[in-house]
Amino acid sequence: MATEAHWRAVDSALQQLGGDSRRLLHGRGGCFAGWEFLCLDYFAPVLLATLYGQLQPQLQIRLSRRLAAAARQYGLEAVVVQRRYRGGAACEIVYGQLPRNPVARRGELCFGIDLDGRQNIGFFLDMEPGRRWLQQRVAGKRVLNLFAYTCSFSVVAQAAGAEWVLNVDMSRAALERGRENHRLNGLAPAAVSYLAVDIMKSWGRIGRRGPYDMALIDPPSYQPGSFVAGRDYGRVIRRIPQLLKPGGDILLCLNAPELGEDFLLRLLAVECPGCRVVERLAAHPDFPDRDPQRGLKLLHCRYEPA
Repeated sequence: MATEAHWRAVDSALQQLGGDSRRLLHGRGGCFAGWEFLCLDYFAPVLLATLYGQLQPQLQIRLSRRLAAAARQYGLEAVVVQRRYRGGAACEIVYGQLPRNPVARRGELCFGIDLDGRQNIGFFLDMEPGRRWLQQRVAGKRVLNLFAYTCSFSVVAQAAGAEWVLNVDMSRAALERGRENHRLNGLAPAAVSYLAVDIMKSWGRIGRRGPYDMALIDPPSYQPGSFVAGRDYGRVIRRIPQLLKPGGDILLCLNAPELGEDFLLRLLAVECPGCRVVERLAAHPDFPDRDPQRGLKLLHCRYEPA
Protein backbone atom coordinates (compact mmCIF):
# COMPACT_ATOMS: atom_id res chain seq x y z
CA MET A 1 0.00 0.00 0.00
CA ALA A 2 1.09 3.58 -0.53
CA THR A 3 3.07 5.36 2.15
CA GLU A 4 2.09 8.59 3.89
CA ALA A 5 4.55 10.35 1.57
CA HIS A 6 2.47 9.21 -1.40
CA TRP A 7 -0.70 10.53 0.24
CA ARG A 8 0.99 13.87 0.88
CA ALA A 9 1.86 14.10 -2.83
CA VAL A 10 -1.81 13.62 -3.74
CA ASP A 11 -2.89 16.15 -1.12
CA SER A 12 -0.42 18.65 -2.58
CA ALA A 13 -1.85 18.13 -6.08
CA LEU A 14 -5.41 18.59 -4.80
CA GLN A 15 -4.49 21.92 -3.25
CA GLN A 16 -3.49 23.23 -6.70
CA LEU A 17 -6.65 22.19 -8.54
CA GLY A 18 -8.27 24.64 -10.89
CA GLY A 19 -11.02 23.96 -13.37
CA ASP A 20 -9.05 21.72 -15.75
CA SER A 21 -9.28 17.96 -15.49
CA ARG A 22 -6.01 16.19 -14.75
CA ARG A 23 -4.33 13.07 -13.45
CA LEU A 24 -3.27 13.36 -9.83
CA LEU A 25 -1.49 10.03 -9.46
CA HIS A 26 -0.22 7.77 -12.24
CA GLY A 27 0.63 4.59 -10.43
CA ARG A 28 0.57 2.55 -13.64
CA GLY A 29 3.77 4.26 -14.78
CA GLY A 30 5.77 2.45 -12.11
CA CYS A 31 7.21 5.63 -10.60
CA PHE A 32 5.32 5.33 -7.28
CA ALA A 33 6.45 2.12 -5.65
CA GLY A 34 3.55 0.51 -3.84
CA TRP A 35 0.87 2.30 -5.86
CA GLU A 36 1.18 0.51 -9.20
CA PHE A 37 -2.43 -0.63 -8.81
CA LEU A 38 -3.91 2.90 -8.73
CA CYS A 39 -4.57 5.88 -10.98
CA LEU A 40 -6.35 8.92 -9.57
CA ASP A 41 -8.06 11.47 -11.83
CA TYR A 42 -9.87 14.75 -11.21
CA PHE A 43 -12.94 15.76 -13.21
CA ALA A 44 -14.44 18.68 -11.29
CA PRO A 45 -16.35 18.06 -9.08
CA VAL A 46 -15.55 14.31 -9.13
CA LEU A 47 -12.55 12.25 -8.06
CA LEU A 48 -12.11 9.00 -10.05
CA ALA A 49 -9.91 6.22 -8.62
CA THR A 50 -9.11 3.42 -11.07
CA LEU A 51 -7.89 0.13 -9.57
CA TYR A 52 -5.95 -2.36 -11.67
CA GLY A 53 -5.72 -5.08 -9.03
CA GLN A 54 -7.86 -6.47 -6.23
CA LEU A 55 -7.01 -5.10 -2.80
CA GLN A 56 -7.22 -6.63 0.63
CA PRO A 57 -10.54 -5.56 2.21
CA GLN A 58 -8.78 -3.46 4.87
CA LEU A 59 -6.76 -1.62 2.23
CA GLN A 60 -9.86 -1.00 0.12
CA ILE A 61 -11.64 0.51 3.14
CA ARG A 62 -8.67 2.72 3.96
CA LEU A 63 -8.39 3.97 0.39
CA SER A 64 -12.11 4.77 0.14
CA ARG A 65 -12.06 6.62 3.47
CA ARG A 66 -8.99 8.63 2.52
CA LEU A 67 -10.48 9.68 -0.82
CA ALA A 68 -13.80 10.60 0.81
CA ALA A 69 -11.95 12.73 3.36
CA ALA A 70 -10.10 14.51 0.53
CA ALA A 71 -13.39 15.12 -1.28
CA ARG A 72 -14.92 16.71 1.83
CA GLN A 73 -11.82 18.81 2.40
CA TYR A 74 -11.74 20.20 -1.13
CA GLY A 75 -15.46 20.54 -1.71
CA LEU A 76 -15.88 17.77 -4.29
CA GLU A 77 -19.28 16.18 -4.90
CA ALA A 78 -18.36 12.53 -5.47
CA VAL A 79 -15.67 9.87 -5.40
CA VAL A 80 -15.98 7.01 -7.88
CA VAL A 81 -13.93 3.80 -7.78
CA GLN A 82 -13.56 1.85 -11.02
CA ARG A 83 -12.26 -1.73 -10.84
CA ARG A 84 -10.55 -2.44 -14.13
CA TYR A 85 -9.60 -5.95 -13.00
CA ARG A 86 -13.27 -6.96 -13.15
CA GLY A 87 -15.22 -7.69 -16.30
CA GLY A 88 -17.10 -4.62 -17.42
CA ALA A 89 -14.90 -2.32 -15.30
CA ALA A 90 -17.54 -1.97 -12.60
CA CYS A 91 -17.84 1.41 -10.88
CA GLU A 92 -18.91 2.23 -7.34
CA ILE A 93 -19.70 5.62 -5.83
CA VAL A 94 -17.98 5.57 -2.43
CA TYR A 95 -18.76 9.17 -1.51
CA GLY A 96 -21.41 11.70 -2.45
CA GLN A 97 -23.50 11.78 -5.62
CA LEU A 98 -22.50 12.16 -9.27
CA PRO A 99 -23.49 15.37 -11.06
CA ARG A 100 -26.14 14.80 -13.70
CA ASN A 101 -23.90 15.40 -16.73
CA PRO A 102 -20.24 15.03 -15.71
CA VAL A 103 -17.63 16.55 -18.01
CA ALA A 104 -13.90 16.75 -18.52
CA ARG A 105 -12.71 20.35 -18.73
CA ARG A 106 -9.85 21.77 -20.78
CA GLY A 107 -9.64 25.53 -20.55
CA GLU A 108 -12.84 26.90 -22.10
CA LEU A 109 -13.74 23.52 -23.63
CA CYS A 110 -15.69 20.68 -22.06
CA PHE A 111 -16.26 17.04 -23.04
CA GLY A 112 -19.00 14.73 -21.82
CA ILE A 113 -17.79 11.68 -19.88
CA ASP A 114 -19.40 8.47 -18.63
CA LEU A 115 -18.73 7.40 -15.05
CA ASP A 116 -21.28 4.59 -15.05
CA GLY A 117 -18.95 1.62 -15.39
CA ARG A 118 -17.65 1.78 -18.96
CA GLN A 119 -13.97 0.98 -19.27
CA ASN A 120 -13.27 4.13 -21.29
CA ILE A 121 -15.03 7.18 -19.92
CA GLY A 122 -14.90 9.16 -23.18
CA PHE A 123 -11.88 11.43 -22.68
CA PHE A 124 -8.19 10.51 -22.40
CA LEU A 125 -6.16 12.82 -20.15
CA ASP A 126 -2.81 11.46 -21.38
CA MET A 127 -3.57 12.71 -24.93
CA GLU A 128 -3.11 16.34 -23.87
CA PRO A 129 0.29 16.71 -25.65
CA GLY A 130 -1.45 15.68 -28.87
CA ARG A 131 -4.25 18.18 -28.34
CA ARG A 132 -1.73 20.97 -27.72
CA TRP A 133 0.22 19.96 -30.84
CA LEU A 134 -2.99 20.10 -32.86
CA GLN A 135 -4.11 23.42 -31.42
CA GLN A 136 -0.84 25.09 -32.44
CA ARG A 137 -0.97 24.19 -36.16
CA VAL A 138 -4.53 23.43 -37.24
CA ALA A 139 -5.84 26.89 -38.18
CA GLY A 140 -7.19 26.92 -41.74
CA LYS A 141 -6.55 23.18 -42.26
CA ARG A 142 -8.76 20.38 -43.57
CA VAL A 143 -8.33 17.56 -41.06
CA LEU A 144 -8.91 13.81 -41.18
CA ASN A 145 -9.56 12.35 -37.73
CA LEU A 146 -9.31 8.55 -37.98
CA PHE A 147 -10.57 6.39 -35.09
CA ALA A 148 -12.21 9.58 -33.84
CA TYR A 149 -14.01 7.98 -30.85
CA THR A 150 -15.83 10.88 -29.09
CA CYS A 151 -14.14 13.51 -31.29
CA SER A 152 -12.10 15.44 -28.72
CA PHE A 153 -9.45 16.14 -31.38
CA SER A 154 -12.17 17.57 -33.61
CA VAL A 155 -13.49 19.86 -30.86
CA VAL A 156 -9.98 21.22 -30.22
CA ALA A 157 -9.35 21.61 -33.96
CA GLN A 158 -12.54 23.57 -34.60
CA ALA A 159 -12.01 25.77 -31.55
CA ALA A 160 -8.51 26.56 -32.87
CA GLY A 161 -9.74 27.55 -36.34
CA ALA A 162 -9.68 24.41 -38.51
CA GLU A 163 -11.46 24.86 -41.84
CA TRP A 164 -13.16 21.45 -41.69
CA VAL A 165 -12.81 18.12 -39.89
CA LEU A 166 -13.94 14.63 -40.95
CA ASN A 167 -14.39 12.30 -37.97
CA VAL A 168 -14.32 8.60 -38.86
CA ASP A 169 -15.12 5.76 -36.46
CA MET A 170 -17.04 2.50 -36.67
CA SER A 171 -18.99 3.28 -33.49
CA ARG A 172 -22.11 5.34 -34.17
CA ALA A 173 -22.59 5.80 -30.43
CA ALA A 174 -19.11 7.30 -30.04
CA LEU A 175 -19.66 9.67 -32.95
CA GLU A 176 -23.02 10.72 -31.49
CA ARG A 177 -21.19 11.63 -28.29
CA GLY A 178 -18.79 13.53 -30.54
CA ARG A 179 -21.68 15.52 -32.00
CA GLU A 180 -22.82 16.33 -28.49
CA ASN A 181 -19.31 17.47 -27.55
CA HIS A 182 -19.39 19.92 -30.45
CA ARG A 183 -22.82 21.17 -29.37
CA LEU A 184 -21.61 21.58 -25.77
CA ASN A 185 -18.91 23.93 -27.00
CA GLY A 186 -21.08 25.91 -29.41
CA LEU A 187 -19.11 24.88 -32.50
CA ALA A 188 -20.51 25.33 -36.01
CA PRO A 189 -21.92 22.03 -37.35
CA ALA A 190 -21.13 22.98 -40.97
CA ALA A 191 -17.39 22.75 -40.30
CA VAL A 192 -17.43 19.11 -39.18
CA SER A 193 -18.58 15.80 -40.70
CA TYR A 194 -18.99 12.29 -39.31
CA LEU A 195 -18.56 8.95 -41.05
CA ALA A 196 -19.57 5.77 -39.18
CA VAL A 197 -17.76 3.04 -41.13
CA ASP A 198 -15.21 0.28 -40.69
CA ILE A 199 -12.10 2.28 -41.54
CA MET A 200 -10.15 -0.72 -42.79
CA LYS A 201 -12.85 -1.41 -45.39
CA SER A 202 -13.72 2.15 -46.38
CA TRP A 203 -10.61 3.81 -47.76
CA GLY A 204 -12.39 4.81 -50.99
CA ARG A 205 -15.11 6.72 -49.15
CA ILE A 206 -12.58 8.37 -46.85
CA GLY A 207 -10.26 9.31 -49.69
CA ARG A 208 -12.98 10.91 -51.81
CA ARG A 209 -13.28 13.76 -49.33
CA GLY A 210 -9.56 14.50 -49.47
CA PRO A 211 -6.83 15.26 -49.92
CA TYR A 212 -6.38 16.46 -46.36
CA ASP A 213 -3.90 18.92 -44.90
CA MET A 214 -3.56 16.92 -41.69
CA ALA A 215 -4.33 13.42 -40.40
CA LEU A 216 -4.83 12.28 -36.81
CA ILE A 217 -4.45 8.51 -36.41
CA ASP A 218 -5.34 7.19 -32.95
CA PRO A 219 -6.48 3.56 -33.23
CA PRO A 220 -7.31 1.19 -30.38
CA SER A 221 -4.34 -1.00 -29.51
CA TYR A 222 -6.31 -4.24 -29.26
CA GLN A 223 -9.89 -4.59 -30.40
CA PRO A 224 -10.33 -8.09 -31.84
CA GLY A 225 -12.60 -8.16 -34.85
CA SER A 226 -11.86 -4.57 -35.86
CA PHE A 227 -8.27 -3.48 -35.15
CA VAL A 228 -5.18 -5.02 -33.58
CA ALA A 229 -2.23 -2.60 -33.67
CA GLY A 230 0.49 -5.20 -34.16
CA ARG A 231 -1.32 -6.59 -37.19
CA ASP A 232 -3.20 -3.65 -38.71
CA TYR A 233 -1.36 -0.39 -38.07
CA GLY A 234 0.83 -0.81 -41.14
CA ARG A 235 -2.27 -1.11 -43.32
CA VAL A 236 -3.31 2.36 -42.18
CA ILE A 237 0.10 3.95 -42.68
CA ARG A 238 0.36 2.70 -46.26
CA ARG A 239 -2.78 4.72 -47.10
CA ILE A 240 -1.23 8.07 -46.19
CA PRO A 241 -0.15 8.92 -49.78
CA GLN A 242 -3.73 8.64 -51.05
CA LEU A 243 -5.12 10.73 -48.20
CA LEU A 244 -2.70 13.61 -47.55
CA LYS A 245 -1.43 16.56 -49.52
CA PRO A 246 2.37 16.77 -49.90
CA GLY A 247 3.70 18.58 -46.85
CA GLY A 248 0.77 17.40 -44.75
CA ASP A 249 1.25 16.72 -41.04
CA ILE A 250 0.34 13.44 -39.36
CA LEU A 251 0.01 12.58 -35.69
CA LEU A 252 0.55 8.85 -35.17
CA CYS A 253 -0.71 7.66 -31.78
CA LEU A 254 -0.07 4.29 -30.14
CA ASN A 255 -0.92 3.26 -26.58
CA ALA A 256 0.15 -0.39 -26.57
CA PRO A 257 2.69 -1.09 -23.79
CA GLU A 258 4.12 -4.07 -25.69
CA LEU A 259 4.85 -1.99 -28.84
CA GLY A 260 7.50 0.71 -28.61
CA GLU A 261 8.37 3.67 -30.81
CA ASP A 262 10.60 1.44 -32.96
CA PHE A 263 7.48 -0.47 -34.07
CA LEU A 264 6.07 2.69 -35.67
CA LEU A 265 9.41 3.64 -37.17
CA ARG A 266 9.71 0.26 -38.89
CA LEU A 267 6.21 0.55 -40.30
CA LEU A 268 6.90 4.03 -41.65
CA ALA A 269 10.09 2.88 -43.38
CA VAL A 270 8.32 -0.01 -45.08
CA GLU A 271 4.78 1.27 -45.71
CA CYS A 272 5.30 4.99 -46.31
CA PRO A 273 8.93 6.01 -46.98
CA GLY A 274 7.69 9.47 -47.93
CA CYS A 275 6.83 10.13 -44.28
CA ARG A 276 9.51 11.88 -42.23
CA VAL A 277 9.43 11.81 -38.44
CA VAL A 278 9.66 15.35 -37.12
CA GLU A 279 9.57 14.51 -33.40
CA ARG A 280 8.10 12.35 -30.69
CA LEU A 281 5.96 14.51 -28.44
CA ALA A 282 6.97 14.55 -24.80
CA ALA A 283 4.60 12.86 -22.37
CA HIS A 284 2.49 15.07 -20.14
CA PRO A 285 4.17 15.58 -16.74
CA ASP A 286 1.09 14.10 -15.01
CA PHE A 287 1.98 10.75 -16.65
CA PRO A 288 5.55 9.83 -15.60
CA ASP A 289 6.60 6.37 -16.76
CA ARG A 290 9.59 4.35 -15.64
CA ASP A 291 9.80 2.96 -19.21
CA PRO A 292 8.70 5.61 -21.76
CA GLN A 293 8.41 2.92 -24.45
CA ARG A 294 5.46 1.42 -22.55
CA GLY A 295 3.59 4.70 -22.35
CA LEU A 296 1.64 6.62 -24.98
CA LYS A 297 3.61 7.16 -28.18
CA LEU A 298 2.84 10.33 -30.18
CA LEU A 299 4.86 10.83 -33.38
CA HIS A 300 4.62 14.01 -35.44
CA CYS A 301 5.34 13.04 -39.04
CA ARG A 302 5.26 14.98 -42.32
CA TYR A 303 4.40 13.51 -45.69
CA GLU A 304 7.10 14.62 -48.15
CA PRO A 305 7.02 12.39 -51.24
CA ALA A 306 10.10 12.36 -53.46
